Amino acid sequence: MSAPRPRLLLALVHVCAALLAAVCLVSTLSSGLEERGTAIAFGVLIALGELTRWTGAEGREAAPLGAAAALSYALLGEMGGEPTRHGVVQVVAVVLAASLLGSVRHIARGGPLLDHLARRVLTVGFAAVCFQPLYNQGTFRGWGTAYALLLLAILALTSLCGALLTAVLAHSRTRWPFGPLLRDELRATLGIGSAVCATGAVMALAVAVVGLWALPVFSLPLLLTQMSLRRYAAVRATYRQTIASLARATEIAGYTPAGHARRVAALSREVGRDLGLSEAELTVLEYAALMHDIGQLSLVDPVPAGATAVLPVEEQRRIALLGGAVVRQTGVNPQVATVVERLADPCPEQPVAARIVRAVNAYEEKARGAGPGGPLKALEELRLGTAGDYAPEVVGSLARVLARDCLTSPVAG
Repeated sequence: MSAPRPRLLLALVHVCAALLAAVCLVSTLSSGLEERGTAIAFGVLIALGELTRWTGAEGREAAPLGAAAALSYALLGEMGGEPTRHGVVQVVAVVLAASLLGSVRHIARGGPLLDHLARRVLTVGFAAVCFQPLYNQGTFRGWGTAYALLLLAILALTSLCGALLTAVLAHSRTRWPFGPLLRDELRATLGIGSAVCATGAVMALAVAVVGLWALPVFSLPLLLTQMSLRRYAAVRATYRQTIASLARATEIAGYTPAGHARRVAALSREVGRDLGLSEAELTVLEYAALMHDIGQLSLVDPVPAGATAVLPVEEQRRIALLGGAVVRQTGVNPQVATVVERLADPCPEQPVAARIVRAVNAYEEKARGAGPGGPLKALEELRLGTAGDYAPEVVGSLARVLARDCLTSPVAG
């Protein structure tokens, strides 16, 4: 996909969301709120969910409580046994206003908001369009237990719509392959997305029976789940920082240049994304890239500039095996140690992660300090070595990443 097309797609999503939001807001302001108390109650819950939004969700559902409340309002047919009168227009207007109110803190911090709001408006609008017109026509009366299954089906379709929008927005901004992005979003939907759908359906059904008192009761479990996920994310962040600190041991000891492991890890992750690796595979790849030189600590005399790519194959293999042994002692995922151990294996026998780290490491070593033409010369050397030393698909991906991100020097950033 060419560069203008993703930008056009991003603009199209934002324009559609903006038009829908504008029409709904103007219409609601001119006609007034139906069932003001219900609208305010759901609005407060949505705003609370946005206020506690998880800024480290990396594209996943960042505000599960806000999403569940918004979807519940979109699928609300009765309140305390009485039919509701709000429609699609009011649903979108209330959700947008509450989301903006709850996002004030994030706006003040300069956090990204347009994609999040566009996704929220379009997914809630989709759910409301699927449900409200048919409900108001009396289509679902007398459905019994099938009514609950209908809500779950609409929520499942809405989740698919949300995953598709998230992948489109991420692809438009990053130029990463769309297929792997969508695959990762669908996998994530089975996690927190399932909890959001279940909570949204249960809240809509409970409010229909007992009224607004059901909102705090059924939103509490999801709020606790969100807190647990944030703690888990904090643990993972600390874990990654520990690995990065361990990887710096070679820099502190003078075996590798400062920032070498960090640069190799960042570029390896970009190449892995371009090749369509999953999130779990990218994590293994990043950790292996951070620790790929840890075996050099066994050397009596450091390799000049830490350039292991110029060493004899047997010496490279010895360093790789020693590095893998060190990694296994740290308690890191054994797959990381396997990648490190196989960095010096023949290219056809290496796992994809080892091929990526090997090529990126060689590129960084060859291009480092080689002047303005160093990156191009290093990339050409890798291309010439694809017959045996480096995988052609990895070198091609590396070239695409460097061209896309305008990385003219491996030491940039």
